[in-house]
Amino acid sequence: MQNSDDEPRYATTAVLPLAALPAQALASLLRTYDLNITHAAEDAPIPGSYWGPPEAGLISNTLHVRDDTPVHSALHEACHYICMDSDRRARLHTDAGGSDVEENAVCYLQILLADRLAGYSRSRMFEDMDHWGYSFRLGSARAWFETDADDARVWLQQHGLLPADFAATGTASVPDPRLQ
Repeated sequence: MQNSDDEPRYATTAVLPLAALPAQALASLLRTYDLNITHAAEDAPIPGSYWGPPEAGLISNTLHVRDDTPVHSALHEACHYICMDSDRRARLHTDAGGSDVEENAVCYLQILLADRLAGYSRSRMFEDMDHWGYSFRLGSARAWFETDADDARVWLQQHGLLPADFAATGTASVPDPRLQ
């Protein structure tokens, strides 16, 4: 979508909203994880949103969003779901729970999946996370991801969401839902 100045509609948006992505981009990415997506109407409450609108919400295997939901929020909540076992998924309503190290793993995984989401990227995820106020002791999402996220990588590897040699190769076909 273009504005009247022929600039991309969301070029100056602080964080990228879902409406800026190609229509089925998020659904295509998350389909393999058996995660449904429901879109709430503009200005409607978002069911299952822990922080309230425009943040994404989770109830069971449904990710609830609006067009103004930040992409980083939708991916973050989706990654909570991906990182859960089936018992937690069955009881899931609003609060994903989990440990501090699991939260780190969720953040790490959302960064990895950003590169697989049409219309988005890892670098945009870093910008959006920093702007939104994700807090990392090194001062930025990129610095944390590149130099301080060993606990997150280990957690993801232990849960079958990253290959054991990820640190050596830097590549992964993440995550494989068949390993869940």
